[in-house]
Amino acid sequence: MALTTKLVMRQGQSLVMTPQLLQAIKLLQFSNLELTAFVQEELERNPLLERAEEMPEAGDLGSGDDFSADRAGSDVAQDFNEAGEADWHSDAFATDRSALEASLGTELTNAFDEDRAPTPKDQSSALEGAGLSATSWSGSSGISADGEAPNLEAYVAAEVDFKDHLETQLSLAVSDPVDRLIGLAVIDAIDEAGYLTEPVEEIAARLDAPADRVERVLAVVQGFDPCGVGARTLAECLAIQLRERDRFDPAMQALVANLVLVAKRDFQALRKICKVDEEDLHDMLAEIRRLDPKPGRAFGGAPVQPVVPDVVVQALPDGTWHVELNSEVLPRVLVNHTYAARIGKLKANEADRTFMSSCLQTANWLTKSLEQRARTILKVSSEIVRQQDAFFARGVEHLRPLNLKTIAEAIGMHESTVSRVTSNKYMATPRGLFELKYFFTASIAARDGSEAHSAESVRYRIKQMIDQERPTEILSDDAIVAKLKTVNIDIARRTVAKYRESLRIPSSVERRRVKAIS
Repeated sequence: MALTTKLVMRQGQSLVMTPQLLQAIKLLQFSNLELTAFVQEELERNPLLERAEEMPEAGDLGSGDDFSADRAGSDVAQDFNEAGEADWHSDAFATDRSALEASLGTELTNAFDEDRAPTPKDQSSALEGAGLSATSWSGSSGISADGEAPNLEAYVAAEVDFKDHLETQLSLAVSDPVDRLIGLAVIDAIDEAGYLTEPVEEIAARLDAPADRVERVLAVVQGFDPCGVGARTLAECLAIQLRERDRFDPAMQALVANLVLVAKRDFQALRKICKVDEEDLHDMLAEIRRLDPKPGRAFGGAPVQPVVPDVVVQALPDGTWHVELNSEVLPRVLVNHTYAARIGKLKANEADRTFMSSCLQTANWLTKSLEQRARTILKVSSEIVRQQDAFFARGVEHLRPLNLKTIAEAIGMHESTVSRVTSNKYMATPRGLFELKYFFTASIAARDGSEAHSAESVRYRIKQMIDQERPTEILSDDAIVAKLKTVNIDIARRTVAKYRESLRIPSSVERRRVKAIS
């Protein structure tokens, strides 16, 4: 059979991911901070995009200027496709220069004569001219000699940086230039918690210096404030602080060397190793608890960005729930069609016209993508509230099992879309602030075949049982399984252990030891 070449026409369907579609998908999974940064980049790149608060005020445009704008991000929950037009007109005004100078008091007769001392009347006039009176300090803030208001931020103490704090101590403690250079390298290798993250050997190899010399400089750095800085392990960090308190005796050395047993709360083994009685061991553990395992955190790390909700849920008097978008996190972007029309009327070359056409298309698509994103978030959030109505009304115990497929089928969207919408989005409710992913939990079957329980509600029940247990009756995992079966929850012991560990609750043996010693 001979091979031949021929042309064949075939018809088929395929999904083409255009740049605009990729952008819309990307906007869906952005958090409000990421979305703000993205919109800011587009505002800097596209001359036809402007923020709503940056639009011209009354009188800013000349007489007869009409401004037509498409709005996105404002009142999205009510109307996502609203267009607004506004006209601003301003009349020219003239100011009499002499009248202005008189009102400002710029004549020389208003100033003090250098050859005579100011009288009390002059002083009172000066106070009143500065917005103050001789009997009251409720006037406006004073103005500096150059006519500018004082900058109060200049008097606020700057936050001390952790690395700068260590480098300042290094400059005072070390005089040798080589040792100071080694010290700077050691400080650079200290993380925000105060621990040395790079081995001494690597620092020595990088600086081509003897390892013992780096060790000596490290010992100097470990004597800096805060106490415990520069340690390589938790045990070394605690040892440095105990030496500073003159409490690092042989018994305490043995305790610090066996922190694994401390974590397991194996007090019987610790008493044998440290050769102390129960009372002394209790005092030693109390001393350990007073130490700081992360000395660098006193100076703070990266600024913590507070979580701002994307959706707000409020209870209505009739028992229903009102779901709305948080307008503070919705970008308010406008498309300046008037500016685009003016540019189009000019005799521009082909490259400029192509650029402006691309900018206009991108701006229009961005506003539509923002509107679609807001629509989708509101639709998904409303369905979540409808599905989890019992949770909002009665608490975590009544959280229902829920998955992405249920929400997707209810609102007529794909599961991947719901997954993107619920990523990095938060909902403010009367019961607190929750990530949208929180409401999606696995199901735990009921014993009698009735409605299943959500994994989160079962986890909450386990925590309640352990919090309410008595010191003489510590609940094992098997006992918790038996108690859950009495409330119609069919669960395996290993699942209980997994949920308990996710809540960072120790085992029954460790809890019994802790409550016995306390």
